[in-house]
Amino acid sequence: MVVSMVAVAAPSRVKIQGKVTDEQDQPIEFATVRIGGTAIGTSTGLDGTYQLSTAYSDTIKVHVACIGFKEVTRTLIEPQGDVTLNVRLMDNSNVLGELEVTEYRKETSTMGKISIDELKRQPDVSGNGVESLITTMAGVNSSNEMSSQYSVRGGTFDENSVYLNGVEVYRPQLISSGQQEGLSIINPDMVGAIGFSTGGFSAEYSDKMSSVLDITYRQPEAFEGSVSASLMGGSIALGQSSKKFSQLHGVRYKSNSSLLSSMETRGEYDPNFFDYQTNLIFSPSSRFKVSFLGNIAINNYKFTPQDRTTNFGTSTDAKQFKVYFDGHEKDKFETYFGALSLQYFPSKSTVFTLLGSGYLTNELVSYDISGEYWLDQAGTGEVGGELGVGRYMEHARNRLKASVMQLALRGTTGVNGHSIAYGLSIAGEKIMDRTSEWEKRDSAGYSLPHDPNLVKVIYSLSSHHDVSSTRLSMFAMDTYKLQTGLGYLSINGGLRLSYWSFNKEWLLSPRISLGLVPDQNPRWTFRFATGLYYQSPFYKEYRMPVVDVDGNTNIVLNTNIKSQRSLQFIAGSDYTFRALNRPFKLTAEAYYKALSNIIPYEIDNLKLVYSGLNETNGFAAGLDFKLYGQFVPGSDSWISFSLMKTQETLNGVKVPRPSDQRYSFALYFTDYFPKWPKLKFSLRGIFSDGLPVTAPRSSRDKGYFRTPAYKRVDIGLSYALLSPLEQGATRRGFLRHIKSAWIGLDCFNLLDISNVSSYYWVTDVNEIQYAVPNYLTRRQLNVRLSVEF
Repeated sequence: MVVSMVAVAAPSRVKIQGKVTDEQDQPIEFATVRIGGTAIGTSTGLDGTYQLSTAYSDTIKVHVACIGFKEVTRTLIEPQGDVTLNVRLMDNSNVLGELEVTEYRKETSTMGKISIDELKRQPDVSGNGVESLITTMAGVNSSNEMSSQYSVRGGTFDENSVYLNGVEVYRPQLISSGQQEGLSIINPDMVGAIGFSTGGFSAEYSDKMSSVLDITYRQPEAFEGSVSASLMGGSIALGQSSKKFSQLHGVRYKSNSSLLSSMETRGEYDPNFFDYQTNLIFSPSSRFKVSFLGNIAINNYKFTPQDRTTNFGTSTDAKQFKVYFDGHEKDKFETYFGALSLQYFPSKSTVFTLLGSGYLTNELVSYDISGEYWLDQAGTGEVGGELGVGRYMEHARNRLKASVMQLALRGTTGVNGHSIAYGLSIAGEKIMDRTSEWEKRDSAGYSLPHDPNLVKVIYSLSSHHDVSSTRLSMFAMDTYKLQTGLGYLSINGGLRLSYWSFNKEWLLSPRISLGLVPDQNPRWTFRFATGLYYQSPFYKEYRMPVVDVDGNTNIVLNTNIKSQRSLQFIAGSDYTFRALNRPFKLTAEAYYKALSNIIPYEIDNLKLVYSGLNETNGFAAGLDFKLYGQFVPGSDSWISFSLMKTQETLNGVKVPRPSDQRYSFALYFTDYFPKWPKLKFSLRGIFSDGLPVTAPRSSRDKGYFRTPAYKRVDIGLSYALLSPLEQGATRRGFLRHIKSAWIGLDCFNLLDISNVSSYYWVTDVNEIQYAVPNYLTRRQLNVRLSVEF
């Protein structure tokens, strides 16, 4: 706090001005500054500054408050003239000199904040720390530990938008299994802040129906870095900062061949995933800031299968599926991404941003794999007791190249307590698709489908397209926070307008959300949001498979495709309380989404096969609960539980959507051992309902069944070789450069449960189809080391 006084001749009034910041010296907008005992008050602007005037008094008390921060009172003794009063507010989650949480921050918007403290030491089999953490949140489901993809409240993987430093990023299109996926675009070592919304998000975010993940990379304060290594790869992050320039670089490498070797299909796994990212910021003056975000990702997956033995069925009807393989698979996914932004601050309450970004992807999926299989009644020991014997051959040469070039202009202006945001963007898309895949199958001595005159394949797919299109979007929204007779009220309302040249469709998306912290009981927070959301189709969604007279499937692009639509209603509340002298927060939300113009799809592992037509309507409704708190002092944990029902009308039949997980329970728990304070324990557990699945090239209206429930527990132990330093403490010698050093041991899939990712379908001699489960990874150990300096 800095107080300076300039005397004036007539001390009839006092002008007070200054800036309100948080613990990281970041400005706090919409903080309330008021004069005690009067009705005089104001709110801080976007840059945290304020200004007010009051009558002279020998003692003036200034109260500064903001939701989520501790209120501060400053007393001015005999102030005269102009007074500068700068105030730093402390987060409610911190107490000076202690590592103790006293209360959790109030969330009055639909965009929640997620702590980054648990990213680096959680047991994470995929290496994608942010997404792994998100899948334990209420309303979020994932049934594949090797993937960074997730579904939110009954939506598809494609309905989730991801932003890096305000730029929307994309995922590869041809990935069909977790083995291929590799590293996600988000580097956990570079993350500074995480915002996540499971619905009801504001108009600044793009046309997606389910969720928004908003990632901001941190800005280093000085020279710093981190190094980590494990049995599955490693990473390096280096950062440096000066008065006008800062840079942050991250390199990651992953090879999870040891993990994949625990799967039932044995063979030579050779996955290599590499990623480099950089975040550069240059501030030539107080009015200008130039930023650059760059990413290069090269993911290679090579696999030569040898054999596989799968036991399935029940105790009274056990079966065994045995396959001997020949051939190999070679996949490559290259991604290049860059974003350059220029920010201009013409005043303390206004900022303009000019942003240009480019995204390129080059994807290749190539395999030729043949196999001979036997389907037996397990345990009979009889000769000639096979239920099915056959051969198959699978072939694919699929290549996709895509580019998205975008230019955007955005602005934010603060006026009388209102924060008005607006923006305009134009994006050009180019896609080249060359798909050729087929499968030949011989079952019980006959080629399927059987034709005495011809040898036919059971499945073939061909696509040859080049597409160019333009997307235009604009938005305007207003955020207003005020103190009312009921309590602290936050209002956000906005409109989003979009156009797509491919189908010449205009979309208008109104969105509004309210948040209230009542004065009578400030432990409660209430939220409500509603809006009309659209899912603007990307390439996979408007590919329409058409079967010709010979049974071959060709892809036709549907130029009459319309955006899927979701009318959402979300109501929720938080309640903060203390138990066992520790803080807790209980959150509950109810939602209903009326869905129309739905493009039906079926799911196979991570592959979504869309019909390419707006054929159905439906709904998704559910309840989400989350208990968040410190079950042990100084360590955050949470429990989440979700109930959901989805439904759509497919060819006149009411069926659940493919993402219909009716229940889900997730637990993230951390603990310190009292006698060994350097030893930390982490547990991540998920128990969720199975998904509806169908036979290949069929649909749920003709019949479906559910996969077994997904059950998985991962645990991790971390030991501090060098504990993080307390404030003011130092080390001697070379160790003075090291912030912390940890060694850890993880046990993935502690209970060694065989979870099902998808099915391989086999026909026996009686023309009965059997769904042979494809299992995910089994129990695996991992050792890791991380050092921060």
